[in-house]
Amino acid sequence: MASNFLDNFKIPDYILVPGSELENVAHVPPCPVLVFVNSKSGGQLGGNLLKTYRNLLNPKQVFDLGEQAPDKALRTVYANLESLGVRGDQFAKRIKEKLKLIVAGGDGTAGWLLGVVCDLKLSHPPPIATVPLGTGNNLPFAFGWGKKNPPTDEGSVEAFLDQVMKAKEMKIDNWHILMRMRAPKEGPCDPIPPLELPHSLHAFHRVSEADELNMEGRHTFRGGFWNYFSMGMDAQVSYAFHSERKQNPEKFKNQLINQTTYAKLGCSQGWFFASLRHPADRNIAQLAKVKFMKRHGDWQDLIIPPSIRSIVCLNLPSFSGGLNPWGTPNRRKQSERDLTPPFVDDGLLEVVGFRNAWHGLALYAPKGHGTRLAQAHRIRFEFCKGAADHTFMRIDGEPWKQPLPVDDDTVVVEISHRGQVNMLSTHNCKSKSVYDPSSPHHDDEEDDSDEEDSVPEEFRKFGAADTFRIPDEVEFSHLS
Repeated sequence: MASNFLDNFKIPDYILVPGSELENVAHVPPCPVLVFVNSKSGGQLGGNLLKTYRNLLNPKQVFDLGEQAPDKALRTVYANLESLGVRGDQFAKRIKEKLKLIVAGGDGTAGWLLGVVCDLKLSHPPPIATVPLGTGNNLPFAFGWGKKNPPTDEGSVEAFLDQVMKAKEMKIDNWHILMRMRAPKEGPCDPIPPLELPHSLHAFHRVSEADELNMEGRHTFRGGFWNYFSMGMDAQVSYAFHSERKQNPEKFKNQLINQTTYAKLGCSQGWFFASLRHPADRNIAQLAKVKFMKRHGDWQDLIIPPSIRSIVCLNLPSFSGGLNPWGTPNRRKQSERDLTPPFVDDGLLEVVGFRNAWHGLALYAPKGHGTRLAQAHRIRFEFCKGAADHTFMRIDGEPWKQPLPVDDDTVVVEISHRGQVNMLSTHNCKSKSVYDPSSPHHDDEEDDSDEEDSVPEEFRKFGAADTFRIPDEVEFSHLS
């Protein structure tokens, strides 16, 4: 492509660097972008992609997330845009109106940037495009950006930029997660040893006085997710994969190898023969009392079949590398159970259960789906003392091993709807909006086998900006 094509995306220095000499720029780029790259994602791909973007665009508009956190970069740019706008700079005003973000990394990296954009409460929040550099790449796939790691040559990057310029904006729901547990007797709070929480959960100590769990000796963690929260055997397999990658990072440099290793771990963990390899006390119904709220109203008990060993709270129609566990309920099921198709902006999570990996394989069938449990505006898991001393959880691809109470204590995980964020989607977008006339509200052919000030402080943000810091000992590639 001609070099003037790249002028559609370039941003001059004086917009990006406060105090730079003002420039007289006549042409306002129709699609100015800020690019954030996890240089450790995808083996060498992240570093190569970073170099290509910096060669094609102004290097100052391309950020290496291994060197600079996105909240700092966005604060600097937006503060400068506001300052220039106050001084009457019309070019800066138009840049702010047209600005788009590109994030290249795994689902964890994309979720980090999404959380930062939400927490910063920018005056004109930019829409976000995602480059698939991880293993599952559920977020990029859900919006039509693909799930395979992309080429990093200049032609491929220019083609991606062309897609960004043509992409349409689409709102998706934000989901806030709050977790409370008793503080350990030893060790610092963040993270709780021996618990290694995902990077998207952040320590939060100020709890509203009205909260019944506001008592001495407890810790509160908060975060956000945009794709899914899961618990049980699927999260256990994911945890085994991440642990193996942490111990032997040199073996995980290729997406295909990663996916093959993931499948092997699923077999070795007994996910295919769960009823034989895993005791009944690990079933979801034995681990937790689950309540949900359809809309604003009363909590209801969620009845979970005793055979369910994995539960997924899903926001997007992309799980485990692009599968859709909810499917599209037929008209009868929609009427009898008050179910809807999986829209990404309806304020509802799809709650799905799985018995084992064979049950999960049903998703590969044209109209396959998991066990539809509920659609929820809020959902709450309460863990009390039981036969199991731990379980496994995962949010947007990041798993952890969660200790469970061994005395009269209670561990609580609560998920609630918290606003929306703008995404960029292509013509291949899998996600559907409840406001889109073309969205499928039913499928007859399926074979079905609040105000800011009133919200407690711990629910107002995801904690991604400012409080999110990667410890020095954590390998940055684990966000991929």
